[in-house]
Amino acid sequence: MPEFVVPTPRRRGRPKGGESDAQDRIVSAAVDEFGELGYDGATMRGIAARAGVDAALVHHYFGTKADLFTQVVGAPMRPDLDIPQLLEGPDDELGERIVRYVLEAWEHPDVRTRGITLLRAGIGNRLTTPLLAGFLRRELIGRIARRLQVPDAALRASLVASQIAGLLIARHVLQLPALASADVDEIVRRVGPAVQAYLTS
Repeated sequence: MPEFVVPTPRRRGRPKGGESDAQDRIVSAAVDEFGELGYDGATMRGIAARAGVDAALVHHYFGTKADLFTQVVGAPMRPDLDIPQLLEGPDDELGERIVRYVLEAWEHPDVRTRGITLLRAGIGNRLTTPLLAGFLRRELIGRIARRLQVPDAALRASLVASQIAGLLIARHVLQLPALASADVDEIVRRVGPAVQAYLTS
């Protein structure tokens, strides 16, 4: 993880040094902002101020805060984009859809490599852990919880996230032999009902 050093403020307005320089400074500022304030506390305006550019320029280059965050940390998946589609369809199949979505995405070598790196960096790291937790809380757990519309929705969604995280760690980081060699359909068949139980039982 890069060392978090607040860059020297620059004047607002059109950036000097061209687009590449502006984008580099925005990414550097985002690393500082996310590192100091966490995902929830960081704002696009704060990042823009650190980079010495207008907030509109940050949105122009990087889109949403989730877009910028995933570029900064190299996140392999985009639950903020994919979860809404996963939530469509029969409620009693949602658990299987979530498990299949994650496992099939991690079958791609580039996703798996970045995902493993991020998991290892995020476990117990005082800088990375709050970033990942904040991102997952807002972009994954929060979206699932809003769909459930029950009093304990946040707990249910958090249990889903814990199940998926544990599955990925056991399959791809610890590489427990039987689980690492199992095919996606078999794991979906066995784990999907457990995730479904968190959602609807």
